[in-house]
Amino acid sequence: METDEPRSGHEEGSAESIKDRLGRLEHLLVNPERRLLEGVEQKVVLPAWRRVTRGEPRWPVTLGMLAAVAMQASLPDGVATRPRWLLPGVALVILVVLVSSHTPRIERRSPTLRTLSMVLIGVLSVANAWSAARLVVALVEGTADKSPARLLLTGSAIWLTNVIVFCLWYWELDRGGPVARVYATRAHPDFLFVQMQSPELAPPDWEPAFVDYLYLSFTNATAFSPTDVLPLSRWAKLMMMLQSIVSLVTVALVIARAVNILS
Repeated sequence: METDEPRSGHEEGSAESIKDRLGRLEHLLVNPERRLLEGVEQKVVLPAWRRVTRGEPRWPVTLGMLAAVAMQASLPDGVATRPRWLLPGVALVILVVLVSSHTPRIERRSPTLRTLSMVLIGVLSVANAWSAARLVVALVEGTADKSPARLLLTGSAIWLTNVIVFCLWYWELDRGGPVARVYATRAHPDFLFVQMQSPELAPPDWEPAFVDYLYLSFTNATAFSPTDVLPLSRWAKLMMMLQSIVSLVTVALVIARAVNILS
């Protein structure tokens, strides 16, 4: 006669192991879209520009704004705003308020301070647009400075200010602004940097900062087209197009006039 004997511990463990594997296989068949390897999601590290991080330092932005104000103040009377101290003075006052109201890093949410920042960039934009328009009119009418050196210096100051102004717009508007980028409130970027396309080429903590937008603005002003940073949103494309137009007109007219005077 056959007798029922209790299973050994090894047999029971094997049965439980098989049952566990069958359960995982069943889970895979029922939910084929999900990964079964536990812990995979925890090991996937999102890039810094897609997660909450520390705010970037304030001093590069402050230096850029100070440089734009200084170049506006250095322009000759023929192209400067009237009264020449008004717009640079207003920009300097707003800049002092912004710097004194923030921590060393840009990570404080404040609609008032963001509005002041936008007003400051707008003031710099208006002042530089006025100077560029005055210079173009003087070049067309033949009333511009007769000295090639001074003409080139004036055109360079307006061109560099244009680079900084558009850099500030890109920096302030991309993905909702610097504070919004700190908290990763928007998933879709307005500008696609190389490090976003190929994260293996950058450290895990890389994310776009003021210097990256300065590079974007400078290359767009010199090449008159996108280089390695691609605009994705419509407003970004329109602003880059506008910057290229202003840069092209300013550079072409100033260089042509300077060459004409030298010849």
